[in-house]
Amino acid sequence: MTISESDRVEAITPKLVEIPADWFLMGSNSGQDVERPVHRVWVDAFGLAATQVTNDEYARFLRATHGEAPPSWHDPNFNHPQQPVVAVSWFDAVAYCDWLSSITGSQYRLPTEAEWEFAARGGTEGKLFPWGDDPPPSRPRYSERWKTGPEPVGQSEPNAFGLYEMCENVHEWCSDWFAADYYSVSPDRNPRGPEKGARKSSRGGSWRHHIKISRCSTRSSIPPEFHYADYGFRVVRDFV
Repeated sequence: MTISESDRVEAITPKLVEIPADWFLMGSNSGQDVERPVHRVWVDAFGLAATQVTNDEYARFLRATHGEAPPSWHDPNFNHPQQPVVAVSWFDAVAYCDWLSSITGSQYRLPTEAEWEFAARGGTEGKLFPWGDDPPPSRPRYSERWKTGPEPVGQSEPNAFGLYEMCENVHEWCSDWFAADYYSVSPDRNPRGPEKGARKSSRGGSWRHHIKISRCSTRSSIPPEFHYADYGFRVVRDFV
C-alpha cells in the first residue's frame, strides 16, 4: 500500500497497553460447550490498544484510502467521534490494521482469541469477569447505559491491565477462524485458531444484548463479511 506524506500524518497511533507473556487458564467449565475444555495456554507479550477503535480513528483511514464507510456511519446513534466504529466487517478491520501498519512502520493486527481472553482477565485466574465474579447488573449505572448504541470509549473503569470496555460495549473481531471444538485440539503456546472456517471469532459483550457485559471466556462468531451494528474491534501491535 502506497501512502502519501499528507495521509501519513493523519493517523492516530493507538494508546497501547503492554500485556506480559504468561500462562493462563483459557475457557470455563461453567460456560457454554464451546468454552470447554479449560486448558492452560501460553501467550507471548504483545501490545493491545487500551480502547476499541473509534469513529475518529477510522475516519482517517477512510480519508486516506478512499474506502467505503460502514452502513451505520451517518446514524446519530453510532457516529460520535469517540464511539467505537461499528458495522465493520472482519475484512474492514484487517484492512485498517494493514493501513495502520503501513503508515507507522509497526506491525498491527487483530488479536487472537487467546490473546484477547488473557488480556480481558487482567492477570487473574478463574474469575468470570474482568472485575471478579459479581454479576453485570452490579456494575455502576448498569441499568442506565447503552440505551441506543455503544458508549464513547474509555468510560468504564479499566481492568487490572489498564484496558477499557473489555467484555462490553461492542463485540470485537479476533483474527481466528471459529471452530466449536477447537479447544480440544488447540496447541498450548500462542494458539491462532483453525486453518480455515466459515465464521470468524469475536469476543466481548454488546450494547444491544439483554446481558450487556460478557464473561471473559465467552466466545462468539459470525461470517467475516457481515456488518453488524454491535461489532467493532481493537488492535494489537507485535513487539518483534
